[in-house]
Amino acid sequence: MGKNFSIATVSLLLLLTSTNARQVFDVKSYGAQTNGDITQALTQAWKAACAVAGSKVVISTGTYKLGLVTLLGPCKGVIEFNLQGTLQAPSDIESFKGKDGWVVFERIDSLTVSGGGVFDGQGQMAWQKNNCAKKYNCDILPINIRFNFITNSIVQDITSKDSKFFHINLLGCKNLQFQHVTITAPGDSPNTDGIHMGQSSQINITNANIGTGDDCISIGDGTQDITIKQVTCGPGHGISIGSLGRYQNEQPVSGIRVIGATLSNTNNGLRIKTWPASLSGTASDIHFENVIMDNVGNPVLIDQNYCPNNQCSNESPSKVKISNVSFKNITGTSSTLEAVKLVCSKSVPCQQVVVADIDLAYKGSGSATSTCVNVQPAVLGKQNPPTCTKKI
Repeated sequence: MGKNFSIATVSLLLLLTSTNARQVFDVKSYGAQTNGDITQALTQAWKAACAVAGSKVVISTGTYKLGLVTLLGPCKGVIEFNLQGTLQAPSDIESFKGKDGWVVFERIDSLTVSGGGVFDGQGQMAWQKNNCAKKYNCDILPINIRFNFITNSIVQDITSKDSKFFHINLLGCKNLQFQHVTITAPGDSPNTDGIHMGQSSQINITNANIGTGDDCISIGDGTQDITIKQVTCGPGHGISIGSLGRYQNEQPVSGIRVIGATLSNTNNGLRIKTWPASLSGTASDIHFENVIMDNVGNPVLIDQNYCPNNQCSNESPSKVKISNVSFKNITGTSSTLEAVKLVCSKSVPCQQVVVADIDLAYKGSGSATSTCVNVQPAVLGKQNPPTCTKKI
């Protein structure tokens, strides 16, 4: 993995250093004005830029209104989307006519998204209409930014704010880096996952600052070779693998590294979750290391009975096989008495689970505890609380 990562990093650095030579397509040259709707201007600027070998679409400082746009490739060469201002989505859901994305980048190689600007989803009205807590197959609301089949690209120095649903979604992406990305929404905004990815590989997230109403980062099926470094998370639901096992033909998850994260006041910490009564699947080679917890609920969690709001049957055990997982040097404070909870499936018990150098103090009266179900982890180094205080 190290060799592949180095080659990917060099190629992305070359991509970035070539920006100055690019032909500039300013949306104002296509009729865009601050405080006005720039949907048509951006669409035209992108189409023209995409036809040029080496281009840069620029949205300068100021606030602009933007409807649903799909910025489609393949393009003639490297292309940059440079957002310096603030884009505002329509606040009403009806404007999206059932579409599940606001700004969609699709089928592009060698894309840079940068500029320090803001994608403002204006999600407050949509959150009130979210019915996912009551309905298993709920209505999908628009995602702020979708990256569909993007390769050899970089996203840096942008902010996603108040998305109606997920903030950033990756599908079918390969060799994509996120650097210095900020994601923000209130802690009670429903289903506003920060970065969700599926069917993607060689994804690197570095120095992201995420505070939202759901998982800061969530990893779906078919995702492989993911590195997450120096991410701050909170508020939110933590960093999650899954949920897995809900749909047919889910692909394996493997090669996940979370290193040096800080989680503050989140509902959950480091979590692997699968549905009961699930279809078969695998999640393996997953490692969490050097993570600081500050008043975090369920800091270390494997949950193979994941069933939010009792929307499923838990009569049958999960069939997702979890193996080769480690939690190392996880320190700080837990807001729940049960600081370490490893609940695996009785159908396919977890294997090769390592718990090393855990030091989690309960922020309340009494001492933190841990639970192990259908798993016998290897225990190394310091253990606070003692691992598997309860075995079921």
